[in-house]
Amino acid sequence: MELNHLFENLSLGFSVALTFQNLFWCLAGAIIGTAIGVLPGVGPVATMALLLPVTYYLPPEGALIMLAGIYYGAQYGGSTTAILVNLPGESSSVVTCLDGYQMARQGRAGAALAIAAIGSFFAGCVATLLIAVAAPPLTLLAQQFGPADYCSLMVLGLVTAVVMAHGSVIKAIGMIFLGLLLGIVGTDVNTGNLRYDFGIGILFDGINFVPIAMGVFGINEIMANLTNPERRDLVSAKVTGLMPTRKDLTDATPAILRGTVIGSLLGVLPGGGAVLASFASYSIEKRIAKDPSRFGKGAIEGVAGPESANNAAAQTSFIPMLTLGIPSNAVMAMMVGGMMIHGIIPGPQVMTERPGLFWGMIVSMWVGNLMLIFFNLPLVGMWVKMLTVPYRLMSIAILFFCCIGVYTLNNSADEVLLITFFGVVGYIFVKLDCEAAPMLLGFILGPMMETYLRRAMLLSRGDAMVFLERPLSLSFLIAAAVLLAIIALPSIRKTREVAFVE
Repeated sequence: MELNHLFENLSLGFSVALTFQNLFWCLAGAIIGTAIGVLPGVGPVATMALLLPVTYYLPPEGALIMLAGIYYGAQYGGSTTAILVNLPGESSSVVTCLDGYQMARQGRAGAALAIAAIGSFFAGCVATLLIAVAAPPLTLLAQQFGPADYCSLMVLGLVTAVVMAHGSVIKAIGMIFLGLLLGIVGTDVNTGNLRYDFGIGILFDGINFVPIAMGVFGINEIMANLTNPERRDLVSAKVTGLMPTRKDLTDATPAILRGTVIGSLLGVLPGGGAVLASFASYSIEKRIAKDPSRFGKGAIEGVAGPESANNAAAQTSFIPMLTLGIPSNAVMAMMVGGMMIHGIIPGPQVMTERPGLFWGMIVSMWVGNLMLIFFNLPLVGMWVKMLTVPYRLMSIAILFFCCIGVYTLNNSADEVLLITFFGVVGYIFVKLDCEAAPMLLGFILGPMMETYLRRAMLLSRGDAMVFLERPLSLSFLIAAAVLLAIIALPSIRKTREVAFVE
């Protein structure tokens, strides 16, 4: 019975994802994602932030399908320059440089690229199937939550945002509180009173998600890259031999399977799941290898495992966002922002109220992974040529379209001033080693937490013990307290800060 229900849901998803319009937006997202994955310093978070104004003019299904395509497309693109130029486009592709670039120097770039694409495709498909299977029971569980349970879940989400940050725990907590403060600016929906508007008219309705995301991630990224120029040496040899040999496939298959399992499990964790998965996969492959000395000298398992792991992790990071409405990383926060732009409240009700949107986006991941494997390998030359475009020229075009996009949201020049302000603030955050991702999660989760807090207190007639009397709520609060205690331990904090410096 459950299997039939799953097939019915997937059939609905295919009917949505395979429309001409949604196929186009899936392709657009995959190509844009690959392009920004190729370009070092231009990550999926900044790109999604910059493209948020575009999603205003798209149907909800097309907007979310495109944003999702940008994320998993970036995982594919990051491996291309890691292998050919020894320059990881994505942080999750850093490990791929170790053996992928050595294979390219040995004239085996084609085999490395092919194995990376095959591993990514397989892992992406398996992880998407895992989402389809795991989402319904998790959503049914979440539908049993009361307001107190949701409020405690939001607290747990905010605490896990600390895990996302590198370096100082105090700075991460400070950024979360800053996000909470920014989230409550504007008119209080319960009392109608203005809060923290300082008499500025543009703040009466609160701060829009788009200007803050574009400024803190997009404009800030441009400023940071312009002040950090780097020379890029391109491979001159033409990439040939894109079909891996039988030995390549035999050696790579076990690594692909292990990487898929590791990535699928670590992807649901808060923070850099894809980065952690790729490093974990590489470490395991090297440890269980008969000859570990091959690693770092062109071992194909060192490409297959990490590339499978980071793509599987990228896909399964959608699980907490789709089922609970809790973003596990900054990219998922952008996805939540895209849903809120279209008036969709993230959480378990999405699957019941908008089943076409929910299952259409899941199925589109299969379609997008299929598109990527067909488009990536034949266009390798074009992707690498993109690195020859001077960033100072690209930045001017990006800034121009950003200003036009944010102005057209409300035909207001004040919106342009807002993204400029948050761009400068974001750049200051970088200089102070304060990550913006926890602030963004605080900005998104804060208003929702306030709503559930007020609702819980209203239903309990002001009795705060309701948060401890409900088993689910108590479990979330205990988990949050334990997690906060662990990451705040001096020894662990010191290790995190040393790792960040290195």
